[in-house]
Amino acid sequence: MNPVIIIIIAVLAVILVCLIVAFILLGRGDSRFTFDIGGSVPTAAGGGDSSTETGFKNRLLGLKVFAGTVIGALFVRLWSMQLVSVNDYSAKAESNRTRTILVFAPRGRILDRNGNELVTNRPSLCVVAKSDVAANPIEVKLLANLLGMPSMAVKHKIENASEGAQSLRTVAEDVSRRVVAYIGEHTYLFDGVQIAQRTQRLYPNGNLAAHVLGYTGPITTDQVKNMDEASGGSIRYELGDIVGQSGIERQYESILQGIKGEQVVYVNANGDVLSTSSSVESQGGSDITLTLDKSIQRAAEESLASNIQRLYKLGRTDCHGGAAIVIDVTNGDVLAMASHPTYSPNVFVGGISNDDWNALSSESSHNPLLNRAIAGQYPSASTIKPLTTFAALNFGIATTDSSYYCSGYWTGFGRASGQYCWKKTGHGGIGLQGGITYSCDVVFYEIGKGFFYSDHPDGMQETFRKWGLGAKEGIDLPGEATGRVPDAQWKASYYANSSEDDRAWKGGDYTNLAIGQGDLLVTPLQMCCVYAGISTKGTIWKPHLLKSVDAAVGSGSVIDHKDALTYQVEERPAYLDLVHAGLKGVIYEESEAQTSHFVTLPVTVAGKTGSAQTPKSQPDGWFIAYAPYDDPKYVIAAAIEYGGYGAEGAMYVVRDILGEIYGSPDTSTAQDTSAVR
Repeated sequence: MNPVIIIIIAVLAVILVCLIVAFILLGRGDSRFTFDIGGSVPTAAGGGDSSTETGFKNRLLGLKVFAGTVIGALFVRLWSMQLVSVNDYSAKAESNRTRTILVFAPRGRILDRNGNELVTNRPSLCVVAKSDVAANPIEVKLLANLLGMPSMAVKHKIENASEGAQSLRTVAEDVSRRVVAYIGEHTYLFDGVQIAQRTQRLYPNGNLAAHVLGYTGPITTDQVKNMDEASGGSIRYELGDIVGQSGIERQYESILQGIKGEQVVYVNANGDVLSTSSSVESQGGSDITLTLDKSIQRAAEESLASNIQRLYKLGRTDCHGGAAIVIDVTNGDVLAMASHPTYSPNVFVGGISNDDWNALSSESSHNPLLNRAIAGQYPSASTIKPLTTFAALNFGIATTDSSYYCSGYWTGFGRASGQYCWKKTGHGGIGLQGGITYSCDVVFYEIGKGFFYSDHPDGMQETFRKWGLGAKEGIDLPGEATGRVPDAQWKASYYANSSEDDRAWKGGDYTNLAIGQGDLLVTPLQMCCVYAGISTKGTIWKPHLLKSVDAAVGSGSVIDHKDALTYQVEERPAYLDLVHAGLKGVIYEESEAQTSHFVTLPVTVAGKTGSAQTPKSQPDGWFIAYAPYDDPKYVIAAAIEYGGYGAEGAMYVVRDILGEIYGSPDTSTAQDTSAVR
């Protein structure tokens, strides 16, 4: 019988005995018989028999009824507890003497497309302690001195029950062998302190692909509920868990996380562990293979960093950031994605220090946590001109035979509203194809003017959106930006507090939009996808980083990524041929110096430069290319913030990446000094 029930019955029995004794001792009162003085026969007042014997019998009968009722109720309750509710009480009793300790599962690895480890796990020696160590100030102080930590910090870590009430509390991770040896040799000083081997996340290549891979960190209170719901209940998240906080680590958290194990232990009334009851092994997270190619990724990052540094040394003192991205145009595989400045995800392992966090978030660090390839938003500059060409042809603003004259200064809206071409000496007579090859601004000013007076004033915006601008590409990474395709409605809303004249959509807005300036914003990923579509004559595959989820046992995969179309853009073959020829001319006709960098490649290349005006001293430089020209396989986009013209910086990044892909490094030393836009 349950001890609690026995105690309750004993207490009630004592109470019952006390009631009986009290009744016997105090039950009789001081009442006496009264006699009717009018008669000779004595009778009790009221005419009844109230002798002492009869009163006692009545009280005894009442006591029996009361006692029987109480005892009956007790037995009914006892029967209910022992027979009806026995399972509930047994479960409660069992829970009172057992506790469940969670066993963390190692996260899955992240591999590149060739099986190279990009993220893995490593063993870590940790100092752990029982909860009652916190009550021993001398032991806490000794442990703090050994670990080089403040005593209060050690005490707080031991008191932290987020890993479970009976779990050993993690005090320090990645401790040295000296600490391990000292605790082992002085166990009498560190009662309740142990050394445990656990796993920690490891990024063996340092900062390589940091923005793609992301980093891990302790789960927050808000994330507990959200991640539980996102996993569909397959993973139980609790405070103290380590989860992905950005990049692939966050995107595929439910795959990488694994399932915790459980160890059931018996405890005494004080919560001390007495023995082990049962255990369930943890199940490690699944490995995933990405589309990234480690060698191409490294080439992209090294070239981007070195060219930004070179431009900075040349006096472009605002030049600190940039991005590059490589996509397989036949299926959307992202082969490389670089963003600069960068960081090492290893600094987040075990919890980032205040000094490291301040260094990463300070203004002088130039936002290294931002993935500029998908979240950096810039004016597209002249890289938009192929789409402007499609818009002009589709809406009747121009034909494939249209010709223009560039004197270097355009006055289509009057001399007071004149605009310069990048080549102030002018290009002379030129058509649409030459306008793309030589990036003649006047050709596109004329197109902008045509839309200003057109029956289809939003023709350019419709074309840009048809090719994916102003919307996310849907890549499997958190944090992708949408960019912006401005129009009259947007301007009126955005400048709502300005005068009516300033809010109006004007001719200058059209000419700026036509050359990729003004309020137009794009991401490197968006422009890379646009040029992928141009190269394939309108087919744009959804960009993705996941290649497969690998099987836990043996080789092979359990999930393979299925390619998906994002856009299938219809353009007339003649229009596509014109644009292709213009982009090929950029590489082999626009500038001898530029051409010299590409003629050494074993394939023919097409591409486009771009230089976007900025509020700072130098423009943002762009270069986008695809190859081979006749049978496209790769598209590469690079952008460098405040680095000058596209041919001065971003072009070299694209060329270095092509050199890695085709095993043909750039040997040309020629520099383009013509300031091509």
